Amino acid sequence: MQDRGLAAYIAELVGTLLLVFFVTSVVALYVSTGQNAQFGSDFAVVGLTHFLLLFALIISIGVASGGHFNPAVTAAFIAIRRIDPIDGLVYILAQLSGGVLGALLTKAFLLDEGRASDYGTPKISALLGGPFQGFLVEGIGAFVLVLVVLSVALNPETRRWAALSIGGALGFLVMVLGPLTGGSFNPARWFGPALVGNHFADAWAYILGPIVGGLLAAAVYKFIIEPSSGPVQELADTVAPRGPAPPAGEAPPLRQSSGPGGPPPSSPPGGIAGS
Repeated sequence: MQDRGLAAYIAELVGTLLLVFFVTSVVALYVSTGQNAQFGSDFAVVGLTHFLLLFALIISIGVASGGHFNPAVTAAFIAIRRIDPIDGLVYILAQLSGGVLGALLTKAFLLDEGRASDYGTPKISALLGGPFQGFLVEGIGAFVLVLVVLSVALNPETRRWAALSIGGALGFLVMVLGPLTGGSFNPARWFGPALVGNHFADAWAYILGPIVGGLLAAAVYKFIIEPSSGPVQELADTVAPRGPAPPAGEAPPLRQSSGPGGPPPSSPPGGIAGS
């Protein structure tokens, strides 16, 4: 568990501000909302924007905070004790504040264009049966996203691919599930434009869906993935390295250290960007 400081809190606020600003801007421009729409819906463009934007944020400002930018991600890190609960609460407050500021920036630039879409507020499509189905879609999307975050970012062997994997996962999810719920998977991304556009319909689905999905992903990571790729397995590998089983009657070889005072097993980083 790591303690975070002011720089990390500011990074979460600024990162979420930029995330919400660019996402709500592209939604206002590319997602059809009826007779006032200037363009037809194009969730391929919206998904690609999510991918490139999150990739850029994680490898840049995410270095200062771990690159959460999403209360569902922070809740999962709190659940598996990778961030102090007080720091996690400040993260979430910073993310919600950043979401509001990002939506206000969108309103400042796209006052008329954004009004039809309530400045990029995600909405549950008539294709679904109602808010409960929207809750399930948001939960499934957040589950997949947070599971990728935890699996990649907390594994020293795959951490270098974190920004690409997480950005790609979000972009894919938005392309597929965006037409159903708007592809939020992030309470801060919903809250900012909802407050600015004064549109709080189905709020519980956009708040509880991602949080429940993120916590389920944390449970899957903790009890299924981490024992195979995290500190538990890393410690076990110092005694019996993974690999082909030894011939019958022979003991598995011991891992050789670099010397009598060889370094202990490394611990995984405490955030997406390894902060």
